[in-house]
This record gives sequence, structure tokens and C-alpha cells, in this order.
Amino acid sequence: MGEEMAKATVTTNVIRIGKRKEEEKCEETVDEGMSRGKGRVIELGQGSQVVYYPRLIEYDEAWKLFDYINNNIPWTRPTIRVFGRSCVQPRDTCYVASEGLPKLVYSGYQPDPHSWHRFPPLLDLLHLVEKALPGSRFNSLLLNRYKGGNDYVGWHSDDESLYGPTPEIASLSFGCDRDFFLKKKPSKLSQVPQKAPEEAPANKRLKKSDNSDQHCFTLKHGSMLVMRGYTQRDWVHSVPKRAKVDAVRINLTFRLVL
Repeated sequence: MGEEMAKATVTTNVIRIGKRKEEEKCEETVDEGMSRGKGRVIELGQGSQVVYYPRLIEYDEAWKLFDYINNNIPWTRPTIRVFGRSCVQPRDTCYVASEGLPKLVYSGYQPDPHSWHRFPPLLDLLHLVEKALPGSRFNSLLLNRYKGGNDYVGWHSDDESLYGPTPEIASLSFGCDRDFFLKKKPSKLSQVPQKAPEEAPANKRLKKSDNSDQHCFTLKHGSMLVMRGYTQRDWVHSVPKRAKVDAVRINLTFRLVL
């Protein structure tokens, strides 16, 4: 795999450090010394779970897939609505789905789905992910491309009703490392599922936590992060801006539309 895949960062506390303009950081590093395809399970409590596969896809093969996806996908950067205002989504996107599924709508935007058969490597990745997760099935794929450190996704949860109450979402990463943050929703939101704004401010600071209600993962090239159970009901996640990042990251999120 090479030295580039030697470490992944996981923390149970996300700490606000320095002055206001300092970026939140992943503090604790754990060894990735596990064989290809083996996942590390993180129990979030109350039926929520995350599984991290640091090297699901071999390093060189992952770069081939990166090049294909980067150059062959019909990327778009749509206009969305956030807090009643229109703005351009701060990342590129594309949607692939099986025929006959309910339409996906988020932040006032309804993407037109492309066929799996138009992109054979994506269909191969679908089969790879389902093989890595026995018993799991997916029929849609939302792709995101972060072209640099100013591209981001704000605090949100993927709790649209078309995914059901306990969706499993498998997320593949290609390209440069980006930090992925999880934080628990307030208890009232946990009891009554609500949709967090998909583009809530990404630079909102995280305060130090002593109760494991905040987590961070540095997602590596060729890795897979899986969110299960009530993670979308009880937690929000984000990929914040990073001032020193000047490379592309591509993210593929496989989902099951009911």
C-alpha cells in the first residue's frame, strides 16, 4: 500500500485550539495495522455505529479510479437554498441511481439521476462495497468533488425519509486527505428526528468534549467509512474548509433508497 496509507486519525475529542481562526484538528492517531478489507468499529452508542476501513482499495488502483471519476463524471455545481437564500453549492456533485426510485431532493435541489451502466467502474465499485459489507445493499450513489480547501460540506445529517429510519451509508474517499467530523445532536433532536441544514456553516467551532460526543477521522485515499443504525438521526457530520489543502478529494456515498 505504501507509506501514504500507514496511518489514520481517529479521536473521541475534537478540541478548539488557538485563536478563533485556528482550524479544529484531529488529535489522536491510531495505528492502521490491519489487513486490507478489515474495518475498525466505533460504537457511538444508542444504536449508532461507524466502521472505518483504512485501505479498502489498493493505493495504485485507487488512483486509477480517481482519474476515471475526476475526468469522466458529468460534474455540476448546483444552486441550492440555505436558510431561505440561494447560493452555489461549495463542491461539485453528480447522482447515479437505479431506475424507478423516488427522487432525491436536498436543500431545494433535485439532481437528475444517471444510469449505473453509463459508468461501468462505478458499478464495479458498487459490487466491491456490497462484497465488503455482507448483507448490505445499495441502489444509489451521490458523488462529491472537493477541488481544494475552500470546498466543503457543512453540518448536516443524511436523514431524508427515502432512506428510512436507520440508513447505512458507505463512503469511499479518493485523492487528498480531508478531515471528517461527527458530533452528536442535542438530545431533543435525537428524540424527534429533524433535518439539519445541509450547508450549515462549516467553520463553526467545536468545543472540547469529555463524553465522546465528538469524533474526527482523517479520511485517506482508498478508504471507506460506513455510518449505520441511528447515526443520521442522532448525529451530524461535516467536511470543513482547510486553508492548506490545494488538491482534489472525491467522495462516493453509496445509499439504499427504499
